[in-house]
Amino acid sequence: MMYNDQSVSRQFEALTNYAPALLLRAPGRINIIGEHTDYNQGLVLPGAIDRSLFFAVRPNGTQQLRFWALDIEAAAVVDLIELKPGNSLWLNYLLGIAQQFAKRGHQLVGLDVVFGGNLPVGAGVSSSAALECGMAMSWNLLLQAGYNGSELAQLAQQSSHEFVGIPCGIMDQFASLNGVKDHAIMLDCRDLSYRKVPVAIEGCEWVLLNSKVSHNLAESAYIQRVEECAQGVAVLQQHFPAVKSLRDATPPQVEQLKEAFPGKVYQRCRYIVGEHYRTLAMIDALGAGDAAKAGQLLNLTQLGLAQDYEVSCPEIDFLFAQAYRHPGVYGARIMGGGFGGCTLNLVRKDAREAFVGEALAAYEAAFGKQGEELVVRLVDGVGEV
Repeated sequence: MMYNDQSVSRQFEALTNYAPALLLRAPGRINIIGEHTDYNQGLVLPGAIDRSLFFAVRPNGTQQLRFWALDIEAAAVVDLIELKPGNSLWLNYLLGIAQQFAKRGHQLVGLDVVFGGNLPVGAGVSSSAALECGMAMSWNLLLQAGYNGSELAQLAQQSSHEFVGIPCGIMDQFASLNGVKDHAIMLDCRDLSYRKVPVAIEGCEWVLLNSKVSHNLAESAYIQRVEECAQGVAVLQQHFPAVKSLRDATPPQVEQLKEAFPGKVYQRCRYIVGEHYRTLAMIDALGAGDAAKAGQLLNLTQLGLAQDYEVSCPEIDFLFAQAYRHPGVYGARIMGGGFGGCTLNLVRKDAREAFVGEALAAYEAAFGKQGEELVVRLVDGVGEV
């Protein structure tokens, strides 16, 4: 079942006998290009989408946090003095945010929190960041903490690192909190400066195809990729001291040290450094309305993610091949952490219906699994309903 702001509010009243004090919308995100570059201090081009989690929140006058997760029909009660990680990932995301506010000297209060939405889990549109950011904004408003979107994104990222144990970049949380309607944002993950970028190209549409696949590899492989990038920086720094992150390296520098990198670190570095330049090129292509160039960049990113970064999977490779062969598609790539989720496709408007129908029919025939088109619009970031 999918939820909206009104149904979440009704559920809150049914569960607590009170109206919520706060009703928030926390969006997921897409990313046009700049994949896995955020934890390398690079550039990314995400946007908040109109698929969201909705939070109904109210102080409850106790020393307990009471949560109801409507989408997964789960609930939990936690004492404020017992904020420690457990076996429930969704709960860890929420409790980690509370701990970050406590660490910053805020006096926490007991809350009732009911949430649900229309944001698919495992589709690469960052339901986890929406969970963190909705909770972070709830505390921010209830405690009158006064943090801005950039500060809340850093708080949520820190929570992921310290409480959840995932060394993520900042893109997902930043996009959820700071999204701009009808635009992507070009975010510099080093200094958190950003500007809005229109992504509409005349005669084209951005299309998401959800493979409905979420492989368990994603989390462990993600941590491994973060470590491999750090190993790459360590090698590069010995020869080029100015390289503080892979964002600073150039393709010739990586090629020069090809034999010095251990294991598959050369391939990882080659992908990340190339993606930095592809992101710059994509911003130019979007500014010029150049669909052919934008599509070519998407295809190159997919090849890099599949071959050098090794975060694709057979289902995504198949959907990419359907897009690559279709005359109405300019380009496509996997979007998100990897090993499943969605492909992002740049499609001619007049070819959209045919492409989506043909690709999903072929996918079902090949894998016995029904994919889906996710229709999304770019919206503003987290806010009160």
